[in-house]
Amino acid sequence: MMLKRIAIVAGLGLALSVMAEAQTPHRGGTIRMTAPYGSSFTSMDIHTTQRAQDEIYAKALHRSLYIWNSAEGRPVLELAKEDTVSDGGLVHIFKLRDDAYFHNGRKMTADDIIWSYTRIMDGSKAYPGARFVRIIEGAAAVEKGQAKEISGLRKIDDFTLEMKLTEKVDPGFYFFTALTSIYPADEGAKEDFIQHPIGLGPFKFVEHVPGSRIVLERWDRFYKPGKPYADRLIVSIMGEAAARDVAFRNKEIDTSVLGPAQYVAYQADPDLKGTIVEVAEVFTRYMGMNPAFKPFADKRVRQAINYAIDTDLIINKLVKGKAYRATSWLPLTSPLYDKTMKPYAYDPAKAKQLLADAGYPTGFEFEWTTSQNESWGLPIVTAVIPILDKVGIKVKVKQVETAVLAEVVRTGDYQAFIYSQATGPDPQAALKCFHSSTPPSACNYMSFKNADFDKLLDEAGQTDDSAKRTELLQKANALLYDEAPIWFFNYNKAVMAVQPWLKGIQLNPTELTHQNVEELWVDETSPAK
Repeated sequence: MMLKRIAIVAGLGLALSVMAEAQTPHRGGTIRMTAPYGSSFTSMDIHTTQRAQDEIYAKALHRSLYIWNSAEGRPVLELAKEDTVSDGGLVHIFKLRDDAYFHNGRKMTADDIIWSYTRIMDGSKAYPGARFVRIIEGAAAVEKGQAKEISGLRKIDDFTLEMKLTEKVDPGFYFFTALTSIYPADEGAKEDFIQHPIGLGPFKFVEHVPGSRIVLERWDRFYKPGKPYADRLIVSIMGEAAARDVAFRNKEIDTSVLGPAQYVAYQADPDLKGTIVEVAEVFTRYMGMNPAFKPFADKRVRQAINYAIDTDLIINKLVKGKAYRATSWLPLTSPLYDKTMKPYAYDPAKAKQLLADAGYPTGFEFEWTTSQNESWGLPIVTAVIPILDKVGIKVKVKQVETAVLAEVVRTGDYQAFIYSQATGPDPQAALKCFHSSTPPSACNYMSFKNADFDKLLDEAGQTDDSAKRTELLQKANALLYDEAPIWFFNYNKAVMAVQPWLKGIQLNPTELTHQNVEELWVDETSPAK
């Protein structure tokens, strides 16, 4: 029931013209996608970066143990054919595929999975995917330098892997993202791997032109017969919405993420409104506050920020309705979204009183780090500045590139930042980002510590009672609302324009740009033959 609801809710507002295609897929041609979240890719080593920008190409180049199935609204096995569960849900025996070949021609085995997960747990590197692998017994010991091997991973034979977990969770929600991609153990440690990455995906690496594009070509030994359909995939970097708009209208790209202005314009254009695909995503946009900066260490100040900002006005005027008002951390696409929760009201008087109670009757000043992103970056910050000024809070803006922002967030080098973060699809994994055991480098970017919150999460991870787990997680989400470690801004509605010749687009609530590209194809009308 939980997973079914994810699929139903995530599909709200979808364009009916992009339902399942009845035509026979056409082979050949080039798919031209866009990377819209900045002016660069962070790295060709997907283990090192949590940016949605980078996973766009990684979904084509790499594969993880599971994959997100948008039609079913849940993660499904990808590099394994079977999962046998025992010990109350703590032990999983995976029968791995024996037909998955890396792009160097070598067959994947259990050794590659063990090596990849062990690499991700290297505590000296602070890989963001550690937040997921940490669910395996013994992974934390490797991270802390107390062990060299993950005790909860055991190779039974080349194509059989035992995994012991520390909590009773569905591992699919932890091992479907590109952050946990499987690398070839004999190549992944080499210095030149980043310049010429090798994966298991449907497309193999051809070239990376920094600041411009990544080019991939069909991998003929991909394990899904007859796929991928296209011969080539080009992912072009286009961080400016206006540039994407021009390129899409000129038929130079097949997909274009629409910003608020383009969303309004495309809806009003009879030639373009039929190209729109939209889906409510499992993302929360927010301002994070660093508790090491004295004013933000006081809950009353954090609550005052939430009361001081006219959030609905900003969503309506700047985001053009391309979002849903946030209440707490879990978005409306989450199976545990609490409809009874009301967002912080716009109440400047209450904000002033809270500031006075906290010892800041005349306000204070802080530095706000932001990217240029039009939906959750500089335009939003600029609009909030005069609103906060009304209650005495002054803002100094520090603008950085999107890739730099991601590093600032992970290292805690900020007083405040504005960001967009995945808050699903699994509510337990999403809330784990606020557990005190989760380091800032993984996803506890505000270094949040609360013993009551930890207890709720810990109990949820050990119970067999699904109703009890729901109750515990909703209490944890409500506690976050009260503690207000962030300004709760909005839940994202993703909107993408898709050319009529590109078929097979999936309405993916975990990130619309993250397509299982082997399912995409272009018909004969595509300009890119």
